[in-house]
Amino acid sequence: MRMSATLTRQKITFAEMRAAGVRGLLIYCADYHCSHWTSISGDRWGDDVRLSDIEPRFTCQGCGRRGADVRPDWHSVDAYA
Repeated sequence: MRMSATLTRQKITFAEMRAAGVRGLLIYCADYHCSHWTSISGDRWGDDVRLSDIEPRFTCQGCGRRGADVRPDWHSVDAYA
């Protein structure tokens, strides 16, 4: 059985991310040709929200495309402590 290309993977929740000591996020433009990215705090989202839930909400400030690849910023462990 083949999975549809339109299905997206569910990523970890903010609670799972915070349990690992991470509070920062890396936001990458969904257009891999653009390569624009930024880092932000993830403190504004509740524990039950998944990283994949917020990805469609971002608009790239570089190219204007909607959608993003949101990942934990593992280097932020000390920054937000």
